Amino acid sequence: MLQYLGRYTHRIAISNHRLVSLQNDKITFRWKDYRDGGRNKIMTLTAHEFIRRFLMHVVPSGFVRIRHYGFLANRNRAASIPLIQSTVASLPAPPSDTMLSKSSETVANDDSLHRCPVCKQGNMVRVAILFPVKPIDSS
Repeated sequence: MLQYLGRYTHRIAISNHRLVSLQNDKITFRWKDYRDGGRNKIMTLTAHEFIRRFLMHVVPSGFVRIRHYGFLANRNRAASIPLIQSTVASLPAPPSDTMLSKSSETVANDDSLHRCPVCKQGNMVRVAILFPVKPIDSS
């Protein structure tokens, strides 16, 4: 999946040197079949279908093409992806549903969570929840 996306993130969908011919409302171009060992092949499509496929790779208005840096850079990707996969595989398993329900029951019954952090005697009661307010634009 990453290799497929990587081919389209910072390049145009098809470059001029891949176009072979335009005759009788049909466009012939070279393409690389990654499912067949990366072999170069030739395909002919109607102009309408070619434009439809091309436009699927045009970035919508307001979006910009991205470039890969760091571990997704083309130069590093082949070595980085197996390293990332092995790191993710070695992470501890997430807690099971039974563990989650037990811990939430324990938390709900733990009176110390509702005690005043200062005097340690009174029970705290939630009065309101304050959500962040978007700052006023000063311009």
